[in-house]
Amino acid sequence: MTGFSSSELDAYATTFERDGMVLLKQHFPKATLAAWRAAFEPLLRARIMSGTTAVRGDNRHYITLPFTGVFADESIFCDPGILGIVERVAGEDPVMCQLATDTPLKGSTHQDVHRDTPPLFDDQPETPSFQLAVNFPLCDVSLENGPFETTLGTHRMRPDEAMSAYREGRAGLHAIPMELGDVMIRDVRALHRGTPNNTDEPRPMVVIGYSRSWYFRPEVHIDVPVDLDQRLSPRAKRLLRHMPRVAELDALPAAEAYKKFAY
Repeated sequence: MTGFSSSELDAYATTFERDGMVLLKQHFPKATLAAWRAAFEPLLRARIMSGTTAVRGDNRHYITLPFTGVFADESIFCDPGILGIVERVAGEDPVMCQLATDTPLKGSTHQDVHRDTPPLFDDQPETPSFQLAVNFPLCDVSLENGPFETTLGTHRMRPDEAMSAYREGRAGLHAIPMELGDVMIRDVRALHRGTPNNTDEPRPMVVIGYSRSWYFRPEVHIDVPVDLDQRLSPRAKRLLRHMPRVAELDALPAAEAYKKFAY
């Protein structure tokens, strides 16, 4: 895991402001993510079998991760480098509101180009960033197994302006291959899409959502077990301050509530 100086964090924030994303190479330990992959594989099978995923297109499954075991790792969601960038582009004292995965399987297709959230105010200029996605894969991501494709700079355009720029070729899509250990931080308003996985292996991509302290989407949340909450650091508790505390996690959760994801 790589630490950053204040000047390096400032530089990442400047790049983010211009492009709507930054990519941190080899930021998380491969061994840690291999443990996440081993824990995720049976969860993926169970959720698909039970029909409790949110379908994001043909053979593409969104699954909320249980906040327990390897998935409740403060070295990941309290990473100081990532939070340093988040705070510079989305304000101090952010909230962590999402811990989930997007996994295309063989037979998946291109998603429609979309944003993950609408603008805060209709008919007004775009605002500074208020909702970020921190993505990292649980395997290497190549052109064959479904890389994320995104535009650069459309997070600062109105939705109609961004779509016009895309359709007219002024804001092209860029595939983002990633190695295990890489981390992408992005503004969810940038136009983007998922692409087909043409291999026999699932391609899980984790998403941790951070937002400004006042922003809340009720369909996205993290259930925090009470016994685990008691062991969290003050920093982790603060990030999760608006998330519900539960006596225990359901063995097999109901269907996902986060259905509408494209705007």
